[in-house]
Amino acid sequence: MSALLNLPTIKDQTAFNLDRWDQLARDEEVRKLPGRVETDRFGRTIMYNYAEYSHGSRQGDVWGHLRHLLPDGHPSVECPISTTDGIKVADVAWVSKKRLLKIGGRTALSGAPEICVEVISPGNTRGEIEEKRRLYFEAGAKEVWICDKRGKMIFFLKEAPAVAAKTSKLCPEMPKTVA
Repeated sequence: MSALLNLPTIKDQTAFNLDRWDQLARDEEVRKLPGRVETDRFGRTIMYNYAEYSHGSRQGDVWGHLRHLLPDGHPSVECPISTTDGIKVADVAWVSKKRLLKIGGRTALSGAPEICVEVISPGNTRGEIEEKRRLYFEAGAKEVWICDKRGKMIFFLKEAPAVAAKTSKLCPEMPKTVA
């Protein structure tokens, strides 16, 4: 008997991701886990520890600004998004009503909202954040924002995804720093 795992053959990554996320959402044991769960492209769970107080506080601040500055859409925290590398959970996201009709309807979104935000935690690595930024853009995000450990907002736009922009195009009034 082989010690290697038999990983599934996946024909449609998005359908696979959404079905796996629905399965995990119904799993009583997974819901009891002490931390945040994401998946990889094969549906295996990846555990993250809970973040510190300032992380949640900054999530709330960003969410509040989005709700106030972009009232015609839906801000969310802990937003599960199907990507080519499984389900990734954006710390904060904002989706227009029109896009939500296209990507919503399941326990995870089938694509990225227009704005995806990662709030840096002590356990994050540069590579992890850069990979999430790439995955969110690939999944349809128009902007990816990074909130650093001091609350400084860094904006990346789909037109130039590797270069920080001076401001958000979708939400130009977004403060450059949050509490």
